Amino acid sequence: MIPSLDHLRRAYAETSKATDVTPLLEARALAGQTGAARVFVKPESLQWAGSFKIRGAYWRLKCLSPDEAARGVVSYSSGNFAQGLAAAGQALGIPVTIVMPIDAPKTKSDAARGYGATVVQTEHGDRAREEVALEKAREIAAAEGLTQLHPFDDPEVVAGQAGAGLEALDQLAARGAAADIVLCCVGGGGLIAGVALAFHYLSPATKVIAVEPEGFDGMGRSLSAGEIGTVPLGPPSICDGLMARRPGVAPWAAVTAAGVTGVAVSDAAVKRAMKLAFEKLKLVLEPSGAAALAALLDGRVEVAGKSVLVIATGGNVSLPDFTRHVADA
Repeated sequence: MIPSLDHLRRAYAETSKATDVTPLLEARALAGQTGAARVFVKPESLQWAGSFKIRGAYWRLKCLSPDEAARGVVSYSSGNFAQGLAAAGQALGIPVTIVMPIDAPKTKSDAARGYGATVVQTEHGDRAREEVALEKAREIAAAEGLTQLHPFDDPEVVAGQAGAGLEALDQLAARGAAADIVLCCVGGGGLIAGVALAFHYLSPATKVIAVEPEGFDGMGRSLSAGEIGTVPLGPPSICDGLMARRPGVAPWAAVTAAGVTGVAVSDAAVKRAMKLAFEKLKLVLEPSGAAALAALLDGRVEVAGKSVLVIATGGNVSLPDFTRHVADA
């Protein structure tokens, strides 16, 4: 259930053939603003397909048997895993079907189609949208003989996503730096599980913090309770990619082993972070990709005198939505 360091490195050796090395930016203005000793931002928003998701998706597809790869896969996603899986499938010649909620951003569903995926959209009404989409993915897998993949609750997805952490560790070391704190956005937990394991194995003194939208902080609440729980269904967040209501079992095993803690941020704080990222860092971040930065800027974590790494996870946002959110900040 919990990938070893060797497992993470094997996955990264493979995925690095197909993914970009995203930069590590030192944000001196943010250090001065927050009282941190140093602030580094790793913009996975600049990754191929616009987010970190290509890392886990590519590795998971590489783990398929030849027969499974020939028949194709199906998964569900609100957007970024859809794009990552579609792009990985296109690169590897594996057919991909994605189930997406009808209210997922059109830019994300269009992008998944652009990478050659078949997109099936679901109406969810008053039900949790991920539950409806998962049910539909299961139906399609059974009817069409496809291998069903989970967007985050899979040890191999966790191993693939760890590449972002391994890469950041190498980049920090090259600068003679180390992170006291890592802030990472969380939906179902695939990324933070991989990142937390990378730091757990190679920089155990680093504190890794899960950042979620208010009302969708299933990971944080579960960590506080000591067991996996589900948050009640409530109003949506602008962080459309982080609206999972409970963490996956595989990510949960990794984050508990690594000693992760959690915080939640408001939509208003996320909008302010998007604006600052654009003005100070010259980065276009989607709301989900700006949540970790929001935790830093909103004082959700004590960072005085600390070196902080912020993982900006995605930049898949339409221009109208981006300008609207930034104008509201």
